[in-house]
Amino acid sequence: MNSELYPESLSLDDKEDLNDHMSSLRYAGIIQRALLPEEAYLKGLLRDYFVLFMPRDIVSGDFYYTLKVRNYLCVAVGDCTGHGVPGALLSIMGIGFLNDILQSKSDLKANRILNTMREKLMKALHQTGEKAEAKDSIDMGICIFDCTTHTLQYAGANRPLYRVRDGELTEFKADKMTIGVAPLIEESFKSQLVDYKPGDFYYLFSDGYADQFGEVSDKKFKIKNLKQTFCDISRLNMRDQKGTLEKIFNDWKGNSRQIDYVLIFGFQL
Repeated sequence: MNSELYPESLSLDDKEDLNDHMSSLRYAGIIQRALLPEEAYLKGLLRDYFVLFMPRDIVSGDFYYTLKVRNYLCVAVGDCTGHGVPGALLSIMGIGFLNDILQSKSDLKANRILNTMREKLMKALHQTGEKAEAKDSIDMGICIFDCTTHTLQYAGANRPLYRVRDGELTEFKADKMTIGVAPLIEESFKSQLVDYKPGDFYYLFSDGYADQFGEVSDKKFKIKNLKQTFCDISRLNMRDQKGTLEKIFNDWKGNSRQIDYVLIFGFQL
């Protein structure tokens, strides 16, 4: 029961239950954030970065991930189905799967990581492709940087990678498949070798920013506007890029309701 909508109709017991529920959610949010990379850890791995992380609820179905294992550096962003607690639980599963896969394999390939994650998630949720079963899934973009050879791989499950170099944006398109829910014909995700140059800006993100409706226009922000925004802010440092993106989003949204989680992970290698 929502106390903001029905403030007068709540009994004392209902208010206590609501307070307990909100306290539990806030604590769950603290636990979820503890699983995300800490600022000091990110600073030690990346040349520069920002994380624009704006959960719609106290807990989030979006997550970002970074891990240095042997000579590989992994950067990923996940966008889970469901809102609130279901999305948050799925994000925690995704982080756990990534930890397990990256620490158990010696030769890391971006597409193999997504393939293995799909197998693990389908097994965990007992997904076989039957119509009546749960259709929970994770969309993800993942980058693997080999610190020895200075080569960069990318693979995507419905989430692309954007690179901005000298003010021009290049899109590395994702496979139109998600992690989970057995398709009629299961295909392997594909890895792409990304032309890497020091100073390039890279962006992994969920769909919440582009899908946000504006208060004035009552239309979505749209991906084409997000692309242009990335180009426009590429002259700024990462901290100022984050601030600009946040201001543009809030100005666009105005007093309208945030409809989804928002996550943008911008980084330089």
